[in-house]
Amino acid sequence: MVRQTLVFGNGLGMSLDANAFSLDTAIQSVWDNPNLLDEMQKSLICSCLPDSRKSFPHGEEDMDTLHMVLSACDLLKKIKSADKKHWLSYEGRNFPSAVREFIYRTAIHFHQIEKSLPETFIDPLVMFVKRSNSHVATLNYDDLLYTPFIEHQVLSGYDGALVDGFHASGFDKKNMDRKFGRKYGYYLHLHGSPLYIDKTSCIVKVSRENVNNQTGILSSNIVLTHVDHKPSIINASKVLRAYWSKFKSAILESDEIILFGYSGLDTHLNELLKNFIQKKRVRVIEWNGSGCFEARKCFWEKELGKPQRLTLIQLKNVLEFTDW
Repeated sequence: MVRQTLVFGNGLGMSLDANAFSLDTAIQSVWDNPNLLDEMQKSLICSCLPDSRKSFPHGEEDMDTLHMVLSACDLLKKIKSADKKHWLSYEGRNFPSAVREFIYRTAIHFHQIEKSLPETFIDPLVMFVKRSNSHVATLNYDDLLYTPFIEHQVLSGYDGALVDGFHASGFDKKNMDRKFGRKYGYYLHLHGSPLYIDKTSCIVKVSRENVNNQTGILSSNIVLTHVDHKPSIINASKVLRAYWSKFKSAILESDEIILFGYSGLDTHLNELLKNFIQKKRVRVIEWNGSGCFEARKCFWEKELGKPQRLTLIQLKNVLEFTDW
């Protein structure tokens, strides 16, 4: 059986509505909603921004600053002096929960955008994945693929073409093991999902309908920060570590890798690909506004270490692509 590994970046959502699927839009949507963050949480978050004039965070750079302060606070919260006094002030002890709530609500925004992929794009993709059990990996938090994959029974327990490792009892990497002659592929949220919630003894997946009803979430399964610190969040999450391990397995058993709507800026992903695709065919499908063809071809050859065969396809609208 010929398999592929399909990696989807944010070009999928950007092709539908560049403003709705931007990180800054998601951040502002959360910030402007009085029911999501209280004033103390907002004040704690803003106090750590490098530019004190900012009224709310912008982009991955500010998210990165929050992540570094969050990590420092987590460490200091664990350290107590001999007289059991905290190293952190009352505000400092509350900072981690404020940031995690903010990150979680920002990720949820992408699940609430009322847009869907056209059938002309989804139908050929669904048919191909069902026929080949090819692996699908995503880098985003939206449900643009998740929803139609459920509706078309691509994701349907062990009866579907793909599995994601979640049972009713929670996540376990062993749930993705192939047994009894099954040939399913893997569905991997490489940067996590707001559906993945930390419980006391396990990680569970909530339904799309109930994701916005969660309160007090302290999820460690969302990689919403600058690229420099994404690996540390991945390594801290049981489910994400498992997904990246399975991602390597997916690449090794695939004949071709397709990078779809991916900017190429996640260096941790590029390094992994470079180590495993030297004898693979690679196709890159991207927006033709990403840069001139020759420059982008050189960029990809450098980032991926010159795979056996690299094909670059640039389109005005990537959703016109159906040649899986």
